[in-house]
Amino acid sequence: MTTLLELKDVVVGYGRIEALHGLSFTVEEGEIVSLIGANGAGKTTTMKAISGLLNLSRGSILFDGQDITRMKAHVRVARGISQAPEGRGIFPGMTVLENLDMGTYGRKDRTGVKEDLERVFALFPRLAERRSQVGGTMSGGEQQMLAIGRALMGHPRLLLLDEPSMGLAPQFIRQIFRIIAEINEQGTTILLVEQNANQALARADRAFVLETGTITHSGSGRELLTDPAIKEAYLGVA
Repeated sequence: MTTLLELKDVVVGYGRIEALHGLSFTVEEGEIVSLIGANGAGKTTTMKAISGLLNLSRGSILFDGQDITRMKAHVRVARGISQAPEGRGIFPGMTVLENLDMGTYGRKDRTGVKEDLERVFALFPRLAERRSQVGGTMSGGEQQMLAIGRALMGHPRLLLLDEPSMGLAPQFIRQIFRIIAEINEQGTTILLVEQNANQALARADRAFVLETGTITHSGSGRELLTDPAIKEAYLGVA
């Protein structure tokens, strides 16, 4: 396997408060890797550091072997890293099509953009049906589909998904995770932050447990699903 993403001794702080304490892990090309942990563990901070929205105090981030530590966020998108952020972050006053078009910022390959739009509509038929609907009038599940679709319009090699199931009804959660698996099967590497540990571990090739900015457990998704300590702490099984 080829290492697509590598974090080396990453330290990130908010003022004097250190949120990540020397974080190191890799994501191999073609994988789904999950990060699980409680609120405040540093999961979203990790995603923001990877996407270039937070500066590192120490350490480095490599993407496809290239050091991107000081690379601007929009350049990272052009290199192949897209994020569907926590809270979705869609543009509520724009239509579905306009939101998806925002994901193509910086792209010049109009044929590729058209192909990616067709791919998004195939993955999310509801978005195709509602292409002219204003995003802010859609349900939470539909807005999550739109956030993921917008990220895919950047044609990423690495898709960062931050809490895709947050606030969704169970039927939408199952649907979202089926689509995440399909996106991966189509060739996109995925780094997934998710509080629904059962779903996150069931889909993951590998997974890491974050606690207060430090990795405390790692292994395959299957291994962590059956780990007694993980079951008690994150899966609600005593």
